[in-house]
Order: sequence, then structure tokens, then C-alpha cells
Amino acid sequence: MKRMRSLRIVATLGPASSEPDTIAAMFDAGVDVFRLNMSHGDKDVVRRLHGIIRDVEESYRRPIGILADLQGPKLRVGTFSDGSEELRAGDRFRLDLDPAQGDRKRVCLPHREVYDAVAAGQTLLVNDGKIRLHVVDTGQDYIDCEIIEGGVISARKGVNVPDAELPLPALSAKDREDLECACELGVDWLALSFVQRREDVEEARRLADSRAAVMTKVEKPLAVERFDDILDASDGIMIARGDLGVELPIHKVPPIQKRLIRKCRAAAKPVIVATQMLESMIEASTPTRAEVSDVATAIYEGADAVMLSAESAVGKYPVQSVTTMQNVACSVESDLTYRQVIDASRRGERTTIPDSITLAAREIAETTEVKAICCFTHSGATARLVARERPGVPILVLTPFARIARRLSLLWGGHCVPTKSVGTFDTAVESAIETARAEGLAETGDNIVITAGVPFNVSGSTNIVQVATINTENEDDALNE
Repeated sequence: MKRMRSLRIVATLGPASSEPDTIAAMFDAGVDVFRLNMSHGDKDVVRRLHGIIRDVEESYRRPIGILADLQGPKLRVGTFSDGSEELRAGDRFRLDLDPAQGDRKRVCLPHREVYDAVAAGQTLLVNDGKIRLHVVDTGQDYIDCEIIEGGVISARKGVNVPDAELPLPALSAKDREDLECACELGVDWLALSFVQRREDVEEARRLADSRAAVMTKVEKPLAVERFDDILDASDGIMIARGDLGVELPIHKVPPIQKRLIRKCRAAAKPVIVATQMLESMIEASTPTRAEVSDVATAIYEGADAVMLSAESAVGKYPVQSVTTMQNVACSVESDLTYRQVIDASRRGERTTIPDSITLAAREIAETTEVKAICCFTHSGATARLVARERPGVPILVLTPFARIARRLSLLWGGHCVPTKSVGTFDTAVESAIETARAEGLAETGDNIVITAGVPFNVSGSTNIVQVATINTENEDDALNE
């Protein structure tokens, strides 16, 4: 099976998509990576879903990526004596450490770190930003606020602190347990929630110990401000527009999305655009035109992947949601304007030999009759560099490691095939030709571009680019320097 598009599709599993037949149908419809939300479901549920995905992978004989999304630290208010309260604009409201049940004047916020970080003049957001509080005064155990935007507040609603850096680690005790469980299962990606600083990412990398790649979710203003540093420490980025749109004015999110996608592409690191992409399909069998345009915009901007959240996890139409993503991607990528936009956004500067080799591979593919670019990769670095170029032909990724093939299932344009290790370039050419033919990417008489590093099996050593012509199976294939 090969996808007829370069965009990758990530889909979240949940109650609506937890059965083997549904998961298989979602993969058949276009899912490349399945997301397991560690905020919901116990470890037995996660283990079961992981096993089903691997069974589907075996059935289709195609690498499937698995992304475990860690919950991250959550700030929540306590309970209310009447269950909920109506907060009215202009009134005062206090958050404190008193565990007593709340009322319309106050409620417990049992997170001492917040009291040390918040200052007068800052903003607090409750219930996904529906309630907006202006901080008037603070003490060691209280925060007095004026209600700017009111609404109904009830037990355990979340609190966002957009204006302050909280002395909270990105990994809670639960996250550490979930991380270890996910790595023991063999997931391919770990997504970190509510990252504020580079050190948060480095801590997760230390705990993962190369067992999974680390993806940073950009959800907080601080992560946007420190993005270059955070990107450098990360293997990939998820632009989580839900929380980002709560903590920042919502009109600022689109330009941030565009800017971060370009930075990720320049760094040759995969980037996912996520949250509310087809939100109406939770209940409806077709999306709105605005949602389709939103998905299309992410594709035109050069994102590696788009993600379904509630649409596929709890929605009524999980398979149809994937099909919609697939159809939008195929439509956009067949548009002549798409290539013009992608090519115009390409950054030309290259500083290393691998940079130059992959640039040459793309230029050869653009100026000659080439059906595919085939890259051999040990760590995934070569494949990421080729994908950064956004070539107009498929990228055939050959790697001796199943875990790398699964990880690269998130990569723009990548068609990943686990293969045997090769020791010489001649053997690599034979393997590339055989695989391109078997996978339906090239036929007799076609040319393919091959990139590799000599010596083989050394990460970051890409130093060869060649063009090979596929002859009949009983003839020697021609190698053109």
C-alpha cells in the first residue's frame, strides 16, 4: 500500500475507534500515525490499542506510527457546594488554598506554585478561556481577581496562566509512569504537553533514552517565545492550536502556525497541525467549508501532518473524518498552485554535505525524468533532509530498522520500507531498484535518484547521489553518475 499524497494523517483513538475493524478501516482510509491520548484510559486500554495497531500493521505489511500523548501538568479548581456557580462580570472572585467547597465568591486552587508565580495585573483563564479573570492582588495563599468575562464555573475546571512562567515540570508523576509504560510497549513518538522551556524537552529525552522520539506540543506563549531553543531540543513539533488559542488572542494563532511550520521545515523536523480541524464531524457526516479550508491551509503551508482529535476519538464518523482529510490532501496536492507555493517557500541556504546532496537529489528529480528519490537511512536524518526539500516525486525510504520506518511514517512524502542492511553502494542500488519496482514506484525504463552515505550504517554520513535506470529484471541496471 502506498499513499497517493505526501501529507501524513494522524488520528486519535478513543471510544468511537477502539475496535480492530474500525482501526483497520481508519488505516485503510488514510491514517499514517495513531495517537494514544494518555490523559484518558488506563494502561490496559493503551496496551490493547497498541496491540491492535501492530496487528493491523502486520496485516497490511506497512509500518504504522504510534504517538503517545502525555497529559502534562493540569491546573484545576476544587469543588462547589452547589455543584456550580454563575460568575458575573465586574464581581470579585478569590482563588485560595482553603480546601472547603467553593461558592460564587471563592474556590480552592490547590496548586501552591501558582501563588508564587502570579502577580497583579496578569490574567487567569478558566474553563478553556470561557471565564477571564484579572488579578488584582496576591498573597502566599490567595489570588484576588476581578471577573472580566463571566460564565458558569463548576468542579475541576481547568485554569490557564498565560502571563507567568510556572515553576512546574512538564512531566508530572503520572506522566513519568505513562512515559515508561509507552516506551516499554514500543511507541514511536512521545508528545509533551505544556512545555515552557528547553529543559522540559531534555528531561523527557533523558527518560525516553532513545526508545521513542520526542515531540513538543506548542501550547503556551512561552513556548512560542522560546521556540528556536525548544525546536533544537525536539525531534518534532505539534502546533496544538486549542490551548494556544486559549492562552493567546485567537487572531494571533494563524500567523504563529505559518511561522512555526516554516521553522520546522528549515530544521528538517516534522510538524503536525492539530486541534479542531474537522470539529463539526464529531456530530455531522460532512465538515464545514471553513474546516476544509483550514486543513487545506496547513497543507499549502507545508505541514508534514494534520491531526484528528475528538473527531476520530469520540465522534460519530471516525472513518469518514479520515477520508475527508485524505480527499482534501489529494485535491490540494494535485493543484498547480500547491507546487508553486511549496517551491516559493523553500529556503535555499545549505551548510553541510548532506544538505547539498539532498538538494542535488531534488534538483535532479525536477530537471530530469525521475520517478522517485530513494534514500537509505540509519537514523532517519537523510530521509528528513530529503523531505525538507519537498520534492515533486515520492520519497522511498529504506532502513534496516522497523522502529525508524515507523517513526518516519510521520514524514512528509515518505514511503518507508524496512529492508536488509547493505554494505556496499552497488548492493544499495540493487536494493533500491528492486524495492522501487516492487512497491510500484517505478517500472522498466524509469530512472530513480539514490542517496546514501558511505560508509553505510553511520548516522549523518550522506555523501552520495546517483541516478539509476531500471532495466528488465534479467538485465543489469544502469548506474549513471
